[in-house]
Amino acid sequence: MPLGDPCGGEFTYTDEGLPVCISAVTINVSSLQMSYDFYTELLGFRLFDKEEGKVYLKRGDAVIILRKSEDVGKDTGLYLGVDNPFDLHRRLIDEAVIFIRDPMNSPIGVYTTFLDPDRNVINAVDKYGKMERP
Repeated sequence: MPLGDPCGGEFTYTDEGLPVCISAVTINVSSLQMSYDFYTELLGFRLFDKEEGKVYLKRGDAVIILRKSEDVGKDTGLYLGVDNPFDLHRRLIDEAVIFIRDPMNSPIGVYTTFLDPDRNVINAVDKYGKMERP
C-alpha cells in the first residue's frame, strides 16, 4: 500500500525491495560437528562463519545455518536445488543416507527426500524445476 511522498507527491511502488530468493535457512541439530561433517563431506557445503551454537555453511547461492538445539528431527521444508536429483540420490545411497522418498515428479520438478543425521527431513529438487533449462 503506497504511503505517498512526505512532500505531498504521489509515489507508486514497483518491484523495489521485494524478495527475489530465499537467502538462508536454519536447521536445528543436536551436534554441530556431526552435522557439519554431513553437510560438508556429503553435500559439499563449506564453512564461512561460526559463532557460539551456530555454524554458517555455503554452497553456491545456498546458505544453511546449523543451530545447536534439542528440537531436532523436523520436516525442514527445505528444498535444495541440485542439477540432478537422481545423481544426488545415487551418491547419498552409497553413503548409507536414509531416503524417505525416491526421485519423483512434482509440480516444481523432480525431487527426492532424505534424512540428515538428526532425522531432519531435507528435499532436493531439480534446480530448473518445470522451467525451461538454460
